[in-house]
Amino acid sequence: MRTRPRRLLLAAVALLTTAASVPAAAAGQQRDRGEHPSHGGLSAVIRYTEYGIPHIVARSWADLGFGTGWAQAADQVCTLADGFVTVRGERSRYFGAAATTDLSLSSASSNLSSDLYFRGVREAGTVERLLARPAPAGPSRPSKELMRGFAAGYNAWLAQNRITDPACRGAAWVRPVTEVDVAARSYALAVLGGQGRAADGITAARPPAAGAPAAQAPDPAGSARAARALLAADTADMGSNAVAFSGATSANGRGLLLGNPHYPWQGGRRFWQSQQTIPGELNVAGGSLLGSPTVSIGHNDRVAWSHTVATGVTLNLHQLALDPADPTVYLVDGRPERMTRRTVTVAVQDGPPVTRTQWWTRYGPVVTSLGASLPLPWTAGTAYAVNDPNAVNLRGADTSLGFSTARGTGDVLAALRRTQGLPWVNTIAADADGHTLYTQSQVLPRITDDLAQRCLTPLGRATYPSSGLAVLDGSRGDCALGSDPDAVQPGIFGPARMPTLKDAPYAENSNDSAWLTNADRPLTGYERIFGTIGTARTLRTRGALEDVSAMAARGGLTVRDLQAQQFADRVPAGDLVAADAATACAALPGGTATGSDGTAVDVREACGVLAAWDRTARTTSRGALLFDRLWRRLPVAQLWKVPFSASDPVRTPHTLDTSAPAFTTALADAVSELRAAGIALDAPLGAHQFVVRNGQRIPVHGGTESLGVWNKVEPVWNPAGGGYTEVTTGSSYIQAVGWDGSRCPVARTLLTYSQSSNPQSSHFSDQTRLFSEGKWVTSRFCERDILSSPGLRAVRVSERR
Repeated sequence: MRTRPRRLLLAAVALLTTAASVPAAAAGQQRDRGEHPSHGGLSAVIRYTEYGIPHIVARSWADLGFGTGWAQAADQVCTLADGFVTVRGERSRYFGAAATTDLSLSSASSNLSSDLYFRGVREAGTVERLLARPAPAGPSRPSKELMRGFAAGYNAWLAQNRITDPACRGAAWVRPVTEVDVAARSYALAVLGGQGRAADGITAARPPAAGAPAAQAPDPAGSARAARALLAADTADMGSNAVAFSGATSANGRGLLLGNPHYPWQGGRRFWQSQQTIPGELNVAGGSLLGSPTVSIGHNDRVAWSHTVATGVTLNLHQLALDPADPTVYLVDGRPERMTRRTVTVAVQDGPPVTRTQWWTRYGPVVTSLGASLPLPWTAGTAYAVNDPNAVNLRGADTSLGFSTARGTGDVLAALRRTQGLPWVNTIAADADGHTLYTQSQVLPRITDDLAQRCLTPLGRATYPSSGLAVLDGSRGDCALGSDPDAVQPGIFGPARMPTLKDAPYAENSNDSAWLTNADRPLTGYERIFGTIGTARTLRTRGALEDVSAMAARGGLTVRDLQAQQFADRVPAGDLVAADAATACAALPGGTATGSDGTAVDVREACGVLAAWDRTARTTSRGALLFDRLWRRLPVAQLWKVPFSASDPVRTPHTLDTSAPAFTTALADAVSELRAAGIALDAPLGAHQFVVRNGQRIPVHGGTESLGVWNKVEPVWNPAGGGYTEVTTGSSYIQAVGWDGSRCPVARTLLTYSQSSNPQSSHFSDQTRLFSEGKWVTSRFCERDILSSPGLRAVRVSERR
């Protein structure tokens, strides 16, 4: 029993050593042929270190995909299977048409809407066509081999193992998958901010019936508000922080990177951690989005990178002028073009199949809404089509591979310019030579400010300035998006147009636009669709800039400083107003405030709690919960005494008007709410902000978006259950990376919600407990570190047993 693990460890080391000794050309030829020592199908060696982190060693791209698919299935089979049901358009068949998805792969409000969209993608052969495109327009051979191997590894795990996760044990919907299924999942992520956001509006679009009363045109002012809210929801639910420090600020002249993506804690958009190695070809560690065969955020021995959700708007609308005689015919320069019908049929549980027709134009599908609050009615004279340039983008895996094999930030930028595969994120990177990089290299519709000036419709003139959502006149040929000479596909911006900052002492982003990536070196000159310039920043951005600029000025930074920043849990909102709030509270006549229901509330205890609060969201912080519940009730944007100033963007606005009735009402209501729930006003945050795993409470530190906390968590308020009893989104795969001159990076990582979604797994909540305690995992990247791991376990996995 003790010899087999030892033999597998030796086999993995031999694989590394042998391949390293093979000339590069010969190794490449062997990988191209997909040869294996046994000629018995795909295989890999997986070595597990602490917290269930797999280190996958393989001889080829397909083998590496195989090992990755196997290892992901072992940890996340139910979540993966659920996602594959989604992209095959089969949710209604297994779960019912009216039920909902976990929203990880689209914004569809029901299984039926999701199925109609994804089934339409499948029946149109969209993904297959993209797979067939030669690189760089389509995925490279290594990327396709990884996808093929991932499907084979997932299938082999299913065939050779028993599912213990109660979420899908014995379920008929857990089935083998294909390379197209794996690619379709990547495609869904690519269009998440475009067609995926519009899934309900695409699948519900119907031409107006003859004689039907005319629908009311969209209200420009209301549409502008809806567009702002719709696009702001991206970073409210799924944002991130990242900062790169240059060698000028570090203790040893080398770069540093702290990545803190804020992603869902449940469902199909979770990260999963691994190390991937093809000797002589690839050696990278980090977090992968579930279903992805590549590392999404990570590091190798020379460079580290992270992503943040960007402000670039990945879709636009074209307003169509319709033929008065036929609402399925639209006019371009006076010439009629007939819409294309796509008829889609979806199987439904306990009911007959549902058939719907989708309508497509030269610009994309007709859409009748973008979210419930932004209707786009299809009338006898007008319809709207959504353009999503990421609907022809299956290049994300190649971008990730380019990062994974980069030797510095210059290679990261070169990979972005070559592949142009990132749909909705910024990239922040640092390297061992002390360089830094920020770039908003997104796949965006090529809408210049000049084009917008010429071609926005009245609706677009309302939505575009405030939100970046352009509505162009689709009846004019001269309003086409055009092409940049360095763009890999028509209708998008080329790399030369991307906001980019190189070698700044620090480069930071917390989901605001590129403008203040470095407050001393602001970026300007980019088009509005990328984001705003000279506008107010969020409290999270302001707090982050205060922190990282002070760190850079102090200098002598190490990885320990990155770790301290991650879990400092400073509440910028508290620093701005808590003292004034406590003073105003203490000055209230009789120590009472009137609540929204007219009840007088004794708030004297709250005054002392707010005054004594340490202004952090640590689990031990007393007063953090009271301030949080107070802050959520305040109409903060209306109460600042000192307004925003573009000449002082990090420190303004400030000074809350605590004399306003809204303040005292919010204070009374917050106090009443906590008392009604039986929660002491000075209770430590961790006693009432927690998650429950296998019946045990795990305290959670951090705070919500509006508080401005770097270590963001978005918890669910359940006062009857004890307070905040779950986290929907927040800090996820965190990494703090530096270099010390050796061949091994200095890296600390943490996967906040742990590797496995299976409650039967020993890795269901182990890293969650580390997160609760502010502890980290020491990365085992080099061979000596992997081999010295206590409890090291190795398995050889293959298609055949």
